[in-house]
Amino acid sequence: MIRVCFHGAESTGKSVLADRLGYPWVPEYGRAYCEERGTDLTMADLLAIAAGQDRAMRAAAAARPAVLVLDTDPLMTAAWAEMLFGQVPAELLAYDKADHYLLFAADVPWVEDGTRFFGTHAERARFATLAQDMLVRAGVPFTPISGGWAAREAQARAAIDGLASR
Repeated sequence: MIRVCFHGAESTGKSVLADRLGYPWVPEYGRAYCEERGTDLTMADLLAIAAGQDRAMRAAAAARPAVLVLDTDPLMTAAWAEMLFGQVPAELLAYDKADHYLLFAADVPWVEDGTRFFGTHAERARFATLAQDMLVRAGVPFTPISGGWAAREAQARAAIDGLASR
């Protein structure tokens, strides 16, 4: 089984593409959490989101699909912690990592959906940088994904197909 995690700033097409690709996938637990409880997040909320995401990922992995797409993971929650609070609790970095990450660039239009935070150009750029820095900090392999929607889909499919054929 290969676990591929979509990683990057908000509103970059990760969830839409995860759903579209046709692989088994684990949705973003944090979205449901925020829709239910609101977006005035504390560090305790981020820790709860990471734990919920990890539980969902483990449950999906138990079926042992050849490829499992993760809309996000606790490493992305660590980027959120850095962005929101300027610190990253060690437990967010201690979770199991995906086998490969696709890093989505913030080079497509922002879409407000009621749960998003960082819509200005400066905020998106900062969050995108923090997201990439988190991958580097964790020492995990990743492939950049950028361009328009069709290009993103083609790049993601090619990356996943390449990983699956190893």
